[in-house]
Amino acid sequence: SSGINAEYGHHATYVNNLNATAEKIQGAVAAGDSSALIGLHGALKFNGGGHINHSIFWENLSPNGGGLPSGDLLAAINAEFGSFDDFVAKMSAATVGIQGSGWGWLGLDASKKRLAIATCANQDPLHATTGLVPLLGIDVWEHAYYLQYKNVRPEYVKAIWDVVNWKDVAARYASALS
Repeated sequence: SSGINAEYGHHATYVNNLNATAEKIQGAVAAGDSSALIGLHGALKFNGGGHINHSIFWENLSPNGGGLPSGDLLAAINAEFGSFDDFVAKMSAATVGIQGSGWGWLGLDASKKRLAIATCANQDPLHATTGLVPLLGIDVWEHAYYLQYKNVRPEYVKAIWDVVNWKDVAARYASALS
């Protein structure tokens, strides 16, 4: 769909800008220019986060997705949130409620081995921002949904559950626990 193609284009832009920022960082390090290095923090966080977040997002989605997770992941969701439906309601509400642009996340607090819902502004990456290991991300930058859903974020978030690739989310969960 044209929406997915536009979203892939945004991801490519983050990667290109991340590479350009990395070159500038190398130059600033080589020159011993601490001020320039600090000045590149915003570009690194935005473009690096955009790349990290979208790399997870693409794997989290599948045209054959939807339904319910299974096994250990479903058991953890039920233990933490009461039921799968309660989890979906809580994560949807948190994600729809993001002011401006950002991401809704299901993450794992690896030290406590507990799931958590979190939101991040802009392209801030979940792990670097909160310490949670990202398992499932929902992009609520308007470019993720405006072509298909106009500005109706709740409809987009409701529909995304039909394409969640629970096998990918479960694999991320298992990997983060090990």
